Amino acid sequence: MTDLSIAGTGGRADRERELLRRYHENGDTRARDLLAEEMVPLARALAARYGGRGEPLDDLVQVACVGIMKAIKGFDLSREVRFSSYATPTVLGEIKRHFRDKTWAMRVPRGMQELQIQIAKARDELTTELGRSPTVQELAGKVDQPFEEVLITIQSQEARRTRSLDEPTGEDVTLADSIGVRDPEIGRAEMRVLLDDAFQTLSERDREVLRLRFTEDLTQTQISELVGVSQMQVSRIIRQALRTLREDIDRTGRRTDVA
Repeated sequence: MTDLSIAGTGGRADRERELLRRYHENGDTRARDLLAEEMVPLARALAARYGGRGEPLDDLVQVACVGIMKAIKGFDLSREVRFSSYATPTVLGEIKRHFRDKTWAMRVPRGMQELQIQIAKARDELTTELGRSPTVQELAGKVDQPFEEVLITIQSQEARRTRSLDEPTGEDVTLADSIGVRDPEIGRAEMRVLLDDAFQTLSERDREVLRLRFTEDLTQTQISELVGVSQMQVSRIIRQALRTLREDIDRTGRRTDVA
């Protein structure tokens, strides 16, 4: 039986590499499973970073373990990098993908949900009255809300829009047909979730304003008092930050397609 203790071979990094070698070169699934088991503390630590965000920690740990298995499968023995270092961004990417698919794209602050309903109703009424699509200013007047608030609600709704798997992407082709056909991110240390990357382009102040608005569900007036700027500036920060996120996601998406 193959000895998997690997004691005295140069420490944990050497042990990781030896287990990886046995799996990739010899097909030793026992070595793979042992390495995955030893990486559970890393998976749990990374999952804990995202605790308290509406998802059970045990579920996040399971997602992180999936990332560990993907990292093991995709690891390139020719690369001079420690496996735990390689696995970390892969695991984080898996967790962030989970939140992107299950949380961010679906959660909307209650106040914004109500305003979205009002805007949708007002748009239908004004379209009938005017014989055309109403402007943002006309919608703001109809729902009796500030122009900036209505504009931000419309923009955030677009940024958070989920896509139907039945959405056509070509002749006799739907979005579902393209899923799973090609996923260049799996098994790469460079795997990133587009939204998380986009947030890194924002300043700390802008990220905090978005957090207060969309996570804490504070009004612009409340945010202005906390941040120390005017309500109009808060409105402008939110609008520009959403535009920056959307533009960065578009750019990153195009780079991924080319890669």
